[in-house]
Amino acid sequence: MRFGVTIPNFGEFGNARVLADLAAVAEGAGWDGCFVWDHIRPADPAMPLADPWIAATAMALATERILLGPLVTPLARRRPWQVARQAVTLDHLSGGRLVLGVGLGGDWNGEYLGFGETGSNKQRGEMLDEALEVITGLWTGEPFSFHGEHYQVTDVPFLPVPAQQPRIPIWVAGIWPNTAPFRRAARFDGAFPIVERASFATLPEEIRAIRALIAEHRPSGALYDMVVHSESRGVPSDELAENLTALEDAGVTWWLQTVDPAEALSGVRTLLADGPPRRKLD
Repeated sequence: MRFGVTIPNFGEFGNARVLADLAAVAEGAGWDGCFVWDHIRPADPAMPLADPWIAATAMALATERILLGPLVTPLARRRPWQVARQAVTLDHLSGGRLVLGVGLGGDWNGEYLGFGETGSNKQRGEMLDEALEVITGLWTGEPFSFHGEHYQVTDVPFLPVPAQQPRIPIWVAGIWPNTAPFRRAARFDGAFPIVERASFATLPEEIRAIRALIAEHRPSGALYDMVVHSESRGVPSDELAENLTALEDAGVTWWLQTVDPAEALSGVRTLLADGPPRRKLD
């Protein structure tokens, strides 16, 4: 199992230099990944907010080993060819350390409707599926065409190709027990389930159910990431060890510590400097 952290891109963390510093602290302490949220409108309009792609670029320049990227980008509110270009550029800049996390997103704080974007989950899902086809098609470097309901691309060559081959890993997020996001995730490289009403004790069985669904729809038996996020703060070491072992046995490959936006920056820096849970389990 690998260990990472996800950090909001607003509030005390809404500064690319701050996020770059935290990524460097995380790398130095032995974390495997440091990912940034993708929001464009916080609950409090007075909060500072950093663009996730510029922040991830600063994080890449401050580190050498750690994986990074947006968790997650709601593709329905972004132009897929722009995301394809940003992702390839950052993949090369980071030396092949980018993970592209994608999802449907929600209208929290008017991030869709507040900007005149569609309010239909069905339409957003269609746009997400089409956008993924466009992005992966452009990444081949071959002249690419696509004619969908929402996006049109005509004979476009897109170079350079990603540093990572056959492509930049794509993790697809979704709320379980909804099944549509995980049928979608089966076509890509990892799933990031948000499991409602799950506890440490019940999460392994939920993960087994998700993996079984993905296996039904996955076209190959290639390696596949299962990513969960949870809190470890205040959990006794022996209980944490037992639960992480159970999650690993259920097929979890990444465990992410989620930073609450209300946490103090100084406390988060200390949390990261303490290292990932595996240190506590040694």
